[in-house]
Amino acid sequence: MNPTGNRFDANLLAANLLAEMTLEEKIGQLTMVAAGDVVTGPIRAGEVADAIRAGRVGNLLNLWGAEQVRAMQAIAVEESRLKIPLLIGFDVLHGHRTIFPIPLAEAALFDPHLWERSARASAIEAASDGISLAFAPMLDIARDPRWGRIAEGPGEDPWVAATFATAKVRGLQGASLAAVDAVAATAKHFCGYGAGLAGLDYASADISERLLHEVYLPPFKAAVAAGCAAIMPSFNDVNGVPMTAHIPLLRDWLRREQGFEGVIVSDYFAIAELMRHGVAADLVEAAAAALAAGVDIDMMSDAYRLGLPAALERGVASMSQIDAAVRRVLALKARLGLFDDPLRRGCTASSGPLDAKARRDLARDVARRAIVVLTNKRVSPNRKILPLAAGLRRIALIGPLADNSADMLGPWAAVGTPGQAVTVRQGLEAALPNAEIVCACGVGIEDEDISGIAGALELCRGADVVLLCLGESATMSGEAACRANPVLPGRQWALAQAVLDLGKPVVALIFSGRPLMIPALVEKADAVVAAWFLGIEAGNAVADVLSGHFNPTGRLPITWPREIGQVPIFFAARPSGRPAYPGNRYTSIYLDLPVEPQFPFGHGLSYNDATLTNLRASAKEFKLGDELVVLVDVANLGPVAGEETVFLFARDVVASIARPHLELKGFGKIALQAGESATLSLPLRADQLCFPGPDLRPRFEPGDFELSVGASADPLRLLTITVRALPG
Repeated sequence: MNPTGNRFDANLLAANLLAEMTLEEKIGQLTMVAAGDVVTGPIRAGEVADAIRAGRVGNLLNLWGAEQVRAMQAIAVEESRLKIPLLIGFDVLHGHRTIFPIPLAEAALFDPHLWERSARASAIEAASDGISLAFAPMLDIARDPRWGRIAEGPGEDPWVAATFATAKVRGLQGASLAAVDAVAATAKHFCGYGAGLAGLDYASADISERLLHEVYLPPFKAAVAAGCAAIMPSFNDVNGVPMTAHIPLLRDWLRREQGFEGVIVSDYFAIAELMRHGVAADLVEAAAAALAAGVDIDMMSDAYRLGLPAALERGVASMSQIDAAVRRVLALKARLGLFDDPLRRGCTASSGPLDAKARRDLARDVARRAIVVLTNKRVSPNRKILPLAAGLRRIALIGPLADNSADMLGPWAAVGTPGQAVTVRQGLEAALPNAEIVCACGVGIEDEDISGIAGALELCRGADVVLLCLGESATMSGEAACRANPVLPGRQWALAQAVLDLGKPVVALIFSGRPLMIPALVEKADAVVAAWFLGIEAGNAVADVLSGHFNPTGRLPITWPREIGQVPIFFAARPSGRPAYPGNRYTSIYLDLPVEPQFPFGHGLSYNDATLTNLRASAKEFKLGDELVVLVDVANLGPVAGEETVFLFARDVVASIARPHLELKGFGKIALQAGESATLSLPLRADQLCFPGPDLRPRFEPGDFELSVGASADPLRLLTITVRALPG
């Protein structure tokens, strides 16, 4: 039998193997255990070699390295009865060895081509380490910065997340899953994980059916359409039903309606946790519930191995359910080419020095494009503080993240080497060799010790400009890293206040995995820059932007609140019968805070000054099946070349279901030389204006639509025209 990796051969191979398997061997194919050094939950797996030989384990996670993976695969294909190769899974969230910016930062590129390229580079490295299944991309819509895992996803908007999903799946899986440098993508966490109550990880999510279909499901629909090989359900429950056992969403919506034929793999220990949710009395019921919902692989809870035999005896699970799950797992292994040559992953030369340099160069380009300049004030009539003036004599680099390598990588950088990450100090010294750069932490990231502030201030007094490097540690974002009050931690604000009181020009660089509530810093600093966690090339990327060697292009993929009391806050809110009106108490306003965010979705400054004019559409009327082209003239009035990102929003003015103020329908980029003008074309299909009707099926309603374009979702800066949809 020599499968070629196509679906027909994979299914045929699976059927033939299934006929030979014992119940223990079948359940082994549905079992995944840890075999490496990285632990992402409460259990560390012990010795698994004997279990692989006996056919009790068919999948491993947290194992990497060609030699280690090949040793385990050799046991499976040489020493087990049926010689079935292993799936090797690993979190390849924002790079493997070459660590790219965290996904929230990478979303700020608004560049599907680069999203795909970084995923392709990550897949090449992961495959060369023997990995065949990547637990990525994470597609959770997140509108609450308290939630730590906001760092791991593409932000607040379903259109962005769907586009991100398509790019990442293509990049990870390549042209063929059978290729030696391809890894199977696992879209996670299905679904509503980012909507946990109070911004807490693992918490219950109370989501209307409408929001599920309008906001939380579209990214996964896009991933399935792109050919995603696997799906991972989230830990949380949605409206009282844990996702690991959610039959209406996993079996009915995902498999039946979307036609997903791939593998569903549970999250870490999630099947056993059905007992803690209170929907299963014991491991037998938990295993039966997950299997009935369509979960194929049990990650780490041992629920299938221990529970399914008894579930069969009780009649709460069937052999046909088990066979269907095993068939899907075997088919994926065949499509990955593992039956052809299970040892070939890890034999490529893709990690050679030349390829590694190219990936590092890509990481630098992605990182500098992820940086978002939030504010940039004038320090003289003719100049803003950024880019830094040529000829600076002395720069004071202050703060706990100024010369910090490890935290530049951010969360979930398991194979990244912290010592290889470029610090801000190293990047600036390389970019500005003629400037004296003096550096001090002043305070730690989280501790209460302020004894270093005095020494830091002494360095600042003799400097031409102060660069404040503030923010979170890498471990303060990601899984199990929720923050009830995401402000500058520790005594960093005390350091910032003391520096600002000196009256020196100050640029604040904020390193974080989420928006931080920093209104006073925004008000007082001469510039504020969202530097996120930028990965292995962080310092060089920051230096490229601050020095002016690169004109910043990053735009916020999420609304940035002023204070935590505004959360959740996002641009695509529905209109109110009493919209905010200053001075009128009986409208949607706060008594103690503006309703507007600190920075809107899409906000980001560059060193050029672009204007948008002459918005028009290719037709004033259209019908379902048509495609409009929205055109706008873009002029670069600034002194340097730049790249502009323009967003296209739509609003159904009168509809049977109230539609949001703005819905993102696309974005485009245009590069212009200083003084140059050009026209940007943004396509818009009529079916993009459909919405879930009363029955939650796509619905297209004739009538007026407002089409708006702008550099952000700030309603005061949008250009708007009206077009009309016709019946028929």
